[in-house]
Parts: sequence; structure tokens; C-alpha cells
Amino acid sequence: MSNDPSQTIPAVDAMREDWAIVAPLMGGTKAMRAAGRALLPQYPAEEDETYKERLRLSTLLPAYAETVNNMTSRVFAEPLQLGDDVPERLAELCQDIDLAGSDLNSWSVDLFRHALSHGLCHVLVEYPRTTGENGKPLYRTKADEAKAGVRPYVVIIKPEQVLGWRIDGGKLAQFRYMESIEEADGEFGVKSVAQVRVLEPGVWRTYRKADNGSAWAQHDEGTTSLGYVPLVSFYTGRTGFLTAKPPLLELAHLNVKHWQSQSDQDNLLHVARVPLLFTFTDDDQFQLVISSGSATRMPKDGDAKYVEHTGAAINAGRESLQDLIEEMRMAGAKLLQKEKQQTKTATQANEEAAQELSPLARMANQFADALAQMLQVMSDYLGLGDGGMVEMRGNFDQDWAPEVSVPQLLQMANSGKLSDETLFAEMQRRGIISDEYDWPDELERIQNQGPALGVI
Repeated sequence: MSNDPSQTIPAVDAMREDWAIVAPLMGGTKAMRAAGRALLPQYPAEEDETYKERLRLSTLLPAYAETVNNMTSRVFAEPLQLGDDVPERLAELCQDIDLAGSDLNSWSVDLFRHALSHGLCHVLVEYPRTTGENGKPLYRTKADEAKAGVRPYVVIIKPEQVLGWRIDGGKLAQFRYMESIEEADGEFGVKSVAQVRVLEPGVWRTYRKADNGSAWAQHDEGTTSLGYVPLVSFYTGRTGFLTAKPPLLELAHLNVKHWQSQSDQDNLLHVARVPLLFTFTDDDQFQLVISSGSATRMPKDGDAKYVEHTGAAINAGRESLQDLIEEMRMAGAKLLQKEKQQTKTATQANEEAAQELSPLARMANQFADALAQMLQVMSDYLGLGDGGMVEMRGNFDQDWAPEVSVPQLLQMANSGKLSDETLFAEMQRRGIISDEYDWPDELERIQNQGPALGVI
């Protein structure tokens, strides 16, 4: 039995093993260097100072972070759309969803990106305090609260912050997470204070360590007008209630392998670029002086030669790195490979065939559902009824990358394997040609402009 609010439960500890890999990859070279031996092992006979220098010079190919960012950009290729059923008041709040000036679309990008990299992310729908220290209401009515600017807003709870939870009757009965609060320190300074927030249906508490740092003690408490914990969780790799696995974890392992292999390759290049001078002599008193302004006298029958690396291992290492890059590209592209997904109900099954959706497209649909849940919690705070729906309009085409697909399309068109009209449509679909143009008009323009320059 433990009364320590900062203690993590086993489910969180298990997920943190994966986050210890993906978090540094998302943080870039600086974060990977900070991870040290956990992600870049030290050689058995390598001196500490030599290892520190190798670590300091190691650089990361950000394949994992770039894949997460690119996939997130696809989901938000077009701004999300609020449904017509979203109450006008909620639509207004979505212009500043977090009380920090972020609209719903730009704020949602950060939420989706973190969930994609870690497997899940959480949103807490907050509401400012409406009671004073004496417990008396600060406002008489909801109208008074609205007049004073009191309104619900959202806070992203990153998975690394989560400490634990409890389930009762299939519902969330308690949720604990660590947060950092900035407080004034003297006339000009600020200090960061760590505290544990405990959420339960209708109530919340915060805990802070005593001044001597020995134990956690309750710091504050309050109530909410809701009969449930106002938390919404979005999963990209759900394994259970509030548990998940990063969907691109295999890509993360490959990226770490590339980080280690690249460090080895750089170290090998450093060694290979410096030839070693060997001297062959039986004279124990012989001293070698190497300088562009001096000459060296060798003992009788002595010899000196430079020994250089053959380069075979360098080429092998380069090829291995290229293979890893290709494997990472394939691992990241799996989110765009379409899979058969059966419709959800028997009625739908009778009306339409099974749909083809990529994992990324399914995540986008689930993200829209999570945002709708968030709007519903905000609506419950305000007593507005149904919170409405959200629509995601992303781009989930596997062959979208113009630098790869456009040369192939042009080659097919030039060889007569693709019509000009289809080529026009494919270019338009990739945003290379504006949607303002249509093929019949463009064909007429082509015919009227005459032969191209250089064509007889």
C-alpha cells in the first residue's frame, strides 16, 4: 500500500520503456546525445573521454521525427471542419481553444503529433475556479461567469506526465499526472514548482513536496460541476484502457540503429583518414622526428612506411547505412498502405461494401471522434447540450510525394502508357496544377497555341 501520489503504476512503467526511445528521437541530436549510453553504447575497451568525444560529434538522421511530422501534415493537409451541429458558443471558443491564442486547428496539430509519436495523448478540459478560498461562489449565475470571461479551455497532458489511474465500474475513477507550475520568485524572478494533480469525478486535488523535500502533502483542492473526470484520450496505437504502443516503434528502433551505425561510420572515417607511420629498425635509441622542415636519418637497414586503411569497411558501412535508410522509409510508409476494413454495423454492410482505409486515415477518423468528445465536455460545462462533430480532411494517398511520382507519370505519358488527360488530373491532384483549370479548356489552349518550340 502506498500513499505517495507521485508513484507510477506498472502499466505506466511499461509504456515509459518505449517512450525512452521515441522521446529522444523526437528531440533531435541534442536529446540523443543527452540519452548517452542508453542509446549509444560505449565500446568495451573505449576510454571514457574517447566515448564522450564520439558522443559529442555524433549526429542524428531525424527519420522518425520527420516521418511523424510528415504524417501529421497529411492529416492536416486541409483545415479541420466543425460540423453544422456545433453550438455557436463552442465555435467561438474554438478560436482560442487553450486561452493562449491557439485556434482549434493549430492546437490539434500538436496533440496529433505527440499521440502519433508516443501512441496516445490526453486532453484535460479545464474550467476556472468559481469559488473563493472560503468556498463561497464567486459568481451568482452562468451569465455572470460568461460576463467575467470564465469559460472552459483545454490543456494537453503528455503521456510522460501520467503517473497512474483507477477504474471503477468500467469508468475512470481517478487520474494522476505530474505538472509544472510557474510562480513568482522575488520581485523579478520566477520558479518552477512540480506538483501532482489528482482528478476524480467532481473533485480535484494537488500535492506538492514540503519545503524540506521529504514528502508530498496536499496543497489545494476544488470541485467541478461534472460528474465525471473531464479527460479525453486519443490513441494511435491502443493496447488497452489508457495504454498504447507507438505505432512507428519499429521505425524508432531502426532510427536508433542508424544513430549507432552512423557514429561507428564517422569514427571509422576519422581513423581511416589518418595514416599510421610504422618504422622497422633494431635500433632502440632511434628517435623519429616528423616535420616538413626536417629530415630523418634512418639506421642502417631501417625502413619506415605509412599504413593506410583499405576502405573496404568504409564502403560496407556506407552500404549498411543506405540499407537502413531504405528500411526506415518502408517502415514509415506502412501508415499509408490501405487495408480492408469492414463496416461497423450490419445495416451498413448491406448498404455498402467494405472500405479501404490506411492506418493513418483511421487515426484521422478517430482523432475527429476525440475532438468531438472534447467539445462535448466543454458543452457539458456550459449546459449547451450536444457538442457536435468534427470532420478531418486529410491527404492519405500513398503515392503523393511529387519528387517520386511525377517523374514516373511523365515517363509513362511520354511512352504512351498514360493519356494527357490522366496526366493533367494526376498533376492537379498533387497540387502542381491549380484546381481553377479543367482539362477541356486546357486541351483547347494547347491546340490553339500551336507546336512547341523545337518541334517541326
